[in-house]
Amino acid sequence: MDLRYPIGKYTYEGEITAAQREQWIRDIETLPARLRQAVAGLSEDQLNLPYREGGWTLRQVVHHLADSHINAYTRLKLALTEETPTIRPYFEDRWATLADYEGEIEVSLSLLEALHRRWTNLLKSLSDADYERSFHHPESGQITSLAYNLGNYAWHGNHHLAHITALRTRLDL
Repeated sequence: MDLRYPIGKYTYEGEITAAQREQWIRDIETLPARLRQAVAGLSEDQLNLPYREGGWTLRQVVHHLADSHINAYTRLKLALTEETPTIRPYFEDRWATLADYEGEIEVSLSLLEALHRRWTNLLKSLSDADYERSFHHPESGQITSLAYNLGNYAWHGNHHLAHITALRTRLDL
């Protein structure tokens, strides 16, 4: 298994169906509970273990998920209210070195629970036409549809969840 991409990289080709979107929404909706379960019982020392050599600690992964998914939610709302907005990228590696990434994970777990409730409520309300709306990512130059981005963030949550669960399995934590 590639420790960097334990579930592989996100790819999706072809038509994104309503059924596929529903699965991705369920993945996003259930992520906070699955994440909480994945970190349950870990000590502070265990939370400070990197999921791979040179990788983020489990604590940083939890905080990163909160930051990343806040950005995803904001990008969704921008695309719903503006015509193909250019989104603001950020340096996630630099964010992971800030002091708030050293704090208790409960803050980010609670934030994810509230955020994901709002996010999934909004996602469930969208029409097929809404999912065709898009945004421009200035780093990649790509125009990304909301449907494709939904899949990307469903994958993103599962990807980082697998970092935690794979380390727990490898180290029998």
